[in-house]
Amino acid sequence: MDKPKRLFDCVALQLHKHPKTDMLAAKVNGSWRTYSTTEVKETVDSFTAGLLELGVGGNDMSDEGVDKIAIISNNRPEWLFTDMAVQQTGAVLVPIYPTTNAHELQFILNDAQVKYIFVSSQDLYEKVKSICAFVPSIKNIYSFDHINNVDHWTMVLNMSSAETLQKVETLKQSTPEEHLATIIYTSGTTGTPKGVMLTHKNIVSCARFGIESFPFPENPSYKVLSFLPLNHIFEKCTSYIYMFNCISIYFAESLDTIADNLREIKPDGFDTVPRLLEKVYEKIMSKGSELTGVKRKLFFWAVALGEKYDNNISGGPWYNMQLALANKLIFSKWREALGNNIKFIITGGAACQEKLLRIFNAARIPVYEGYGPTENSPVIAVNRQGPGLTKYGTVGPAMNGIEVKLAEDGEIIVRGDTVMKGYYKRPDLTAETVIDGWLHTGDIGTWVENTKHPEYRFLKITDRKKELFKTSGGKYVAPQPIENLLKSSPYIEQIMIVGAERKFVGALIVPSFLMLKSWMLQQSIPFTTNEAAINNPKVLDLYKNIVEEMNPNFNHVEQIKKFELLPREWSIETGEMTPKMSLKRKIVMEKYKDVIERIYA
Repeated sequence: MDKPKRLFDCVALQLHKHPKTDMLAAKVNGSWRTYSTTEVKETVDSFTAGLLELGVGGNDMSDEGVDKIAIISNNRPEWLFTDMAVQQTGAVLVPIYPTTNAHELQFILNDAQVKYIFVSSQDLYEKVKSICAFVPSIKNIYSFDHINNVDHWTMVLNMSSAETLQKVETLKQSTPEEHLATIIYTSGTTGTPKGVMLTHKNIVSCARFGIESFPFPENPSYKVLSFLPLNHIFEKCTSYIYMFNCISIYFAESLDTIADNLREIKPDGFDTVPRLLEKVYEKIMSKGSELTGVKRKLFFWAVALGEKYDNNISGGPWYNMQLALANKLIFSKWREALGNNIKFIITGGAACQEKLLRIFNAARIPVYEGYGPTENSPVIAVNRQGPGLTKYGTVGPAMNGIEVKLAEDGEIIVRGDTVMKGYYKRPDLTAETVIDGWLHTGDIGTWVENTKHPEYRFLKITDRKKELFKTSGGKYVAPQPIENLLKSSPYIEQIMIVGAERKFVGALIVPSFLMLKSWMLQQSIPFTTNEAAINNPKVLDLYKNIVEEMNPNFNHVEQIKKFELLPREWSIETGEMTPKMSLKRKIVMEKYKDVIERIYA
């Protein structure tokens, strides 16, 4: 078969290369239900034909005139069935986070003029139903779960006929690679959602360059576990990478069952975000803190060895011998908890703590950090498999096939087939963001030389252009490096640096209450509530010492002079985090206005 040009070509490609019995899989009533490549093809084609019977399409229409179909669902095979079926009609998929609030949801559905919407569950159906009266373009809502008095998605499947199935084959062949495949709305950390328009060529190019750069193995026996939201371009793009490479995708039941699902299917890899890796690490450290005697000493000895690990510089025979022993005694249990078969974990979406990368890689759990915005489909750079192609603290070399450079102010800009078509209905924003073909990311970076492979310099993100702030003394402060270092303390769960137009730098700190409880127990300090703990003088002294130990790593103007401890973790549900688990700084500033004022009182 020729090189794939459209996303849905992954099915035909897999049928040609390695037809599988488990192209996709998910838990149904407690057992794994697998879908063969042939079954996926038949399902997607029938679904496409059914959508055509509903009047969905738009192969030859403008971006604004083409039909839009929305999906709000957890990760499951039906998600990808819908994605590929919509693509094959020539319509455009608008994926929406299940956690999107009703106000934003209403804006997106109206902005895109969505015609039909597919939801996974009763609660999401109710959410959509509650705003339907304000979205006149919606004709019907279909569900993946069986819900009383709601049309099931298989109704569309069953509408297909021999005539429309024939039309599907013709449509597939005639869909150009420049055709719009999806509009992904990004709420970001501020403002109204923006619809990023990505074509088949954008995402297929990113997948192809990703396969070449990483490189991913084309191994029909490989499996991955999928749990990051599929409506995020990171998980969507890697899902197509896996399907193009004949790697099976198993969908986790939920975020709560990831640990069980890892042990059940023993995957070769998965994608994650740093926040989830941090939570895994915190749980491991919390269990380690409960150990006593020799076991406790061995545990923390192994972790300390891991913190010193460098994949590019040998620690010498003595260090290597100790690390081999630590892997046998301690880290082997970490690997078992992940299914004992992990060959790669790819992390993106935010900066990953260097300490975590060192420890996990020392434990023979290979974690590779990458980087890129939705507007680039998304990958710009990724640490790679292979000696000398990964450097902790960087996001790796630029991906093959695209041009990456730094503007005069250090902003990362990129040009190539992966750059978005533009923002939907926002030519003004598009013109500000894509200049002479160069996508301006808003991220500030620097190049780190690669001594082993000079042609593969490493890209290091230093900050967000919009997040740099000035103190009242006129000095610039970049919050991310300060936050990343402070988060390396096991006692700090989350942190946000404040101080714009103020005399000095302050911080809002959310303690890691698991670790704090353990510390208080050792100090014979009773733990009652989070609120009581953060007001305990000894606890305040603990955090004061942590901050004072870290401060010498920064210039005087960047050092934290005062901080406030907060009793609750920031989350998507409470509104301080975006769905990809980035901090909404503006929201935190507003929500904790009084607390910030206390810092500067």
